[in-house]
Amino acid sequence: MGLLDGKKILVTGVLTDASIAFQAARLAQEEGATVLLTSFGRQAKLTQAIAKRLPAEAPVLQLDVQSQEDLDNLDAAVREHVDSLDGVVHSIGFAPQSVMGGNFLSGEWPDVATALEISAFSLKSLAVATQQLLRDGTPGGSIVGLTFDATLAWPVYDWMGVAKAAFESTARYLARDLGPDNIRVNLVSAGPIKTVAAKSIPGFEKLDAEWPERAPLGWDNSTAEPAGRAIAALLSDWFPATTGEIVHVDGGFHAMGS
Repeated sequence: MGLLDGKKILVTGVLTDASIAFQAARLAQEEGATVLLTSFGRQAKLTQAIAKRLPAEAPVLQLDVQSQEDLDNLDAAVREHVDSLDGVVHSIGFAPQSVMGGNFLSGEWPDVATALEISAFSLKSLAVATQQLLRDGTPGGSIVGLTFDATLAWPVYDWMGVAKAAFESTARYLARDLGPDNIRVNLVSAGPIKTVAAKSIPGFEKLDAEWPERAPLGWDNSTAEPAGRAIAALLSDWFPATTGEIVHVDGGFHAMGS
């Protein structure tokens, strides 16, 4: 019997098989879940190609979190494949390079606003868009998002770090407001992994360089599977009383002093 037998999971953000979202989708299927993916625009072809590398090819639904039309249509699009959801994985983030890579002081509001809308507000947008689907699912629905520890000011991360701080706060408020529906909202804070998102950060290697030495368990930045396993666990029924939490999957780096 799998950890997620019979569950129906919506996963956003699958672009390559190196991504945390892909590992979460793969592990969810291996643990018995039915998985649906989302994508949009030019990325959709990439997602459709990568979907074929899953144990079972997953349908790809249209969703641009900046499009209210897509958000409004998501419920119906999901119901073309399943009658409800038991879990949602938020793996969406973007900031223009003009507000990262050492550009904190020169960052301008339009670009900062883009980072905040896509990387933080989208968690609320996705939660609202899937709220009824989760209500209709097995009692105890789960939303899991991905963050990068926002308690510190990291080199080169700049306004994306601010967006992640807003993202983490958004998750806590969602945990408060969705709790009465028995919907849990938790985050996984992964260490640096060589994904498409990471490669888009100017100077990413500065974040990555010292991680294996400072993390007491060590750190392998070439695999997203440990983070994917944490997501699968939080989607399962094994955390029925946990919400508003951030689970660190970083080799223990976050707990160490300098």
